[in-house]
Amino acid sequence: MALSIFDLDNTLLAGDSDYLWGQFLVEQGIVDGPDYEKKNQAFYDQYKKGYLDIFEFLGFSLKPLKNHSVNDLYQWREQFIQEKILPIILDKGTDLIEQHRQRGNTLVIITATNHFVTRPIADILGIEHLLATNPEMIDGQYTGKVTGTPCFQKGKVIRLMEWLEANKQTLDKSWFFSDSHNDIPLLEKVTSPVAVDPDDGLLQHATRHHWDIISLR
Repeated sequence: MALSIFDLDNTLLAGDSDYLWGQFLVEQGIVDGPDYEKKNQAFYDQYKKGYLDIFEFLGFSLKPLKNHSVNDLYQWREQFIQEKILPIILDKGTDLIEQHRQRGNTLVIITATNHFVTRPIADILGIEHLLATNPEMIDGQYTGKVTGTPCFQKGKVIRLMEWLEANKQTLDKSWFFSDSHNDIPLLEKVTSPVAVDPDDGLLQHATRHHWDIISLR
């Protein structure tokens, strides 16, 4: 069965769920406003420019999970999904997902954003298989640390290869849809790489390699 793999942020969503979660925490007074917002923006800018230190960022972004109870986190997340995520789900993105579902393909979301933030988004989109950065949880409480390989840049390739082996799947006739130059390592692995509303780095690479370029906006 062929795989259809989708990046999430700025591909199926008209925005970045990781960045928006940080902004939501600021707006709700859950974190120190000015300092947190400044760092959140700085990390996002580094991501877009391609030199994000993923472990430094995760030390920052997972800290609020450590500092609050799971019950509070789940309540905040539900509000976050309603206010910040539902309005930015792209209709053409959901149409694209449905096209590949109708083909009988196995659907997978692969994202650098952590599993806590993205699992309910994948559920809304009707996609069971989610590969995301995994926050560590011990005895029912998040530790603020990451477990396993962060699902970022070449880490996406590592995580997907692990998933393929565990699920007895291959990349034969596979698709991957992404907006970001950070995903070029994985785009180069699939049969049909597709640049979706690509950033400048990916646009140049996709054009040079004659990849399909589409817009879901």
